[in-house]
Amino acid sequence: MSQPESTSLNVLPTWVESSLIKGMLRGIERESLRMQSDGFLSQAAHPRALGSALTHPHITTDYSEALMEFITPPQDSIKKALDYLSDIHAIVHRHLENDEKLWPLSMPCMLDSSDDSIPLAQYGSSNIGLFKTLYRHGLGVRYGRRMQTISGVHYNLSFPDHLFEALQQQEQDESLKALSLQDYRSHRYMGLIRNFIRLTPLVMFLIGASPAVCQCFMTGRDHFLLPLVKGTLYSPYATALRMGRFGYQNSAQKQLGIHYNNLQDYLDGLQKAVKTPYEPFSRLGLDDANGQPIQINDHVLQIENEYYSLVRPKQVPQAGETPSQALENRGIAYIELRAVDVNPYSPTGINEDTAGFLEVLALYCLLQDSPALLGDEQDLIEQNQAEVVNRGRAPSAAIIENGQSYLIEDWCGMHLQRMLPLAKLLDSTYDITVYTDALKTMMLRVDEVDATLSALVVGDIRKQGGMWHFGQHLAQQHSLVYEEHQPSPETLAYFEEVSQKSLQQQQQLEQDSSISFADYLAQYR
Repeated sequence: MSQPESTSLNVLPTWVESSLIKGMLRGIERESLRMQSDGFLSQAAHPRALGSALTHPHITTDYSEALMEFITPPQDSIKKALDYLSDIHAIVHRHLENDEKLWPLSMPCMLDSSDDSIPLAQYGSSNIGLFKTLYRHGLGVRYGRRMQTISGVHYNLSFPDHLFEALQQQEQDESLKALSLQDYRSHRYMGLIRNFIRLTPLVMFLIGASPAVCQCFMTGRDHFLLPLVKGTLYSPYATALRMGRFGYQNSAQKQLGIHYNNLQDYLDGLQKAVKTPYEPFSRLGLDDANGQPIQINDHVLQIENEYYSLVRPKQVPQAGETPSQALENRGIAYIELRAVDVNPYSPTGINEDTAGFLEVLALYCLLQDSPALLGDEQDLIEQNQAEVVNRGRAPSAAIIENGQSYLIEDWCGMHLQRMLPLAKLLDSTYDITVYTDALKTMMLRVDEVDATLSALVVGDIRKQGGMWHFGQHLAQQHSLVYEEHQPSPETLAYFEEVSQKSLQQQQQLEQDSSISFADYLAQYR
């Protein structure tokens, strides 16, 4: 094993000062299952008092009717983003019915043996609403519904244009200097994405929190997991099973060949996947015996969002645009970091330490050189990811990089050391200590593997006598936090107004449908 050299790279150029960083924006999306009082997945409809899941900007559902998603608008500080998320949780909690609670872990609560007991999200009778439900039905047919009950946190982040302008001025390559700001910004964001993919093992080791699953999740699947306590399976040194082959992986997507070397190639790869039939999905058929559609189409991807990735380039779509068209028309506006497990110890699924660490990491990925990501390196990264997901806390766990093998703690420690100047810069930008505190927390986890979230989760599941008991215990604790949290009268009035408005918008969409759903669907087949 080699020792990585931590001082060989000064990532922070001398000319980068705090004023260039000011203007960063971040937003958070957090998913959580509604759980019945008996620990099983809720079968109830989305609470009407929360408005329409189709049109509400902050409170919606993901795959299942029971899988809630909370979305903050972009905020100019971590504190504001987390405060907004706390408000959403408190408001949602007020409107949960029949003693339901929010399940606090990435891997799901108790599931029945039948996939059919996982209810699909319902969005009403408009064409777009029916389409969204059909898309979810297609995911269930293709990959099984169980996989879709996993929750995560998505961290959305953008850097200000004046930082990209300053970076562009420093470029030596004339062709990069000649790019429009939009194209240059996209070029740098794609570089950030490639580096983030290279460093996902760091994310999984430091903030992975899904080392175990309820036995019911593995019904009918081959696996290598071992019993932890009755009803709970785990891998002894796992960090983030959510990110491994029991999580969001699927073989069809592996063959896509979508890469991140430039925006156009990425978009071309996505488009090809949306338009290319895939034999195993063709065999499933498009409609059932009664002529009811069971998937949107038989292509590798039904729609672009089906492509599961660790990080996504994003642009806000305008009316009638697909995500790809928005990117093509206006370039990348922000990135979505998706390799983030729910932190079960935080009532909002994410805390300041995780947020601060992700932002330092993103800046680190942005400022470093980022060569093209080719097949051999991609294979190696996937090998590193699998190592960390399944056995990241093992004493011999190793990362392979540039033909060298490093103990994972040494490798993580080296990158955290290199990030320290960036954390100090961010702290000075906002006159806080959040970023250096976050790195200190992460360094503690590197120095003491038992302090990682995944190790704490394994210990607490054992202590509580099973994953369900542990989840129940935390869900109860979190619900007390939500009850104590008092959103301001203005916030309550705003959410009440938005809920009502969203119901009206859904109704309007249902009245406006000028073509039948069959004709609407034909456009995608």
